[in-house]
Amino acid sequence: MNIPQARRVCIDLHCHSRASDGTLTPAELVERAGARGVTHLALTDHDTIDGLPEAAGAASAAGVTMINGVELSCVWKSQTIHVVGLDFDVESTAFLQALAGQHDNRWRRARTIAERLERVCVPGLLELATAQAGGDVPGRPHFARALVESGVVKDQNQAFKRYLGAGKPGDVKAFWPEIDTVVGWITRAGGVAVLAHPRKYKMTATKLRSLVSDFRRSGGRGIEVSTSGQSSGDLGFLAELCRREGLLASQGSDFHFPGASWCELGVITPLPDGLSPVWHHFRQPVGQAGA
Repeated sequence: MNIPQARRVCIDLHCHSRASDGTLTPAELVERAGARGVTHLALTDHDTIDGLPEAAGAASAAGVTMINGVELSCVWKSQTIHVVGLDFDVESTAFLQALAGQHDNRWRRARTIAERLERVCVPGLLELATAQAGGDVPGRPHFARALVESGVVKDQNQAFKRYLGAGKPGDVKAFWPEIDTVVGWITRAGGVAVLAHPRKYKMTATKLRSLVSDFRRSGGRGIEVSTSGQSSGDLGFLAELCRREGLLASQGSDFHFPGASWCELGVITPLPDGLSPVWHHFRQPVGQAGA
């Protein structure tokens, strides 16, 4: 007699759809995740949860359990930082009002990027970028695709190199709230605040330790220990930082689009031993991951 084996748990708590700066619709994203063996997925679009209903609608057919997610922008000591919110109440009135404010901030930034680029490139760029974003707020990747579509540049890499990268006309900083404010939004909505991709901020070890300490004191509960593009040294450093601060450990691919060999849904290095996974602390805890 064949004894059925339990399906391996594969958890991805950080990815993006076309509702922010990804290229797949929420439904397409969930379908791809299911096809790649992901069992539990958090769609964490930037400063919006607009994609969550569509993702939830596709989840059952894809064999995926959805976890409410969002990636919120904020600042710490004048540097932009991202905080992932997980397992929050999507009907929290205060949280929805906060997201509306973030949405307005993104539109102001998009208009400023368009105004600057139109002085040196082509008119009507905001409309083109908005179309690339599916009618929602365009970010720099959408402006990059609009520049390619307009024939101004040959590809998105060239768009960032000439117009959208650091120090270029389209490098516009937004006026985000402080990190403790954003952590408070997530916590009051019943969610878990997780510091996203800590090594991507290019901080020194000393400065990153200071950030993580402040994040914890603000009510943050976890950090992403395992994410795409990390070295084994980064993984070990973040695991030790997680233990030192008594934080929960999270993981996620930070997937945006197909075809990037270094970043795919569900392709995540397992968490090191001795850490407390964030998914064990959800309102409906998930069993130990084998991802």
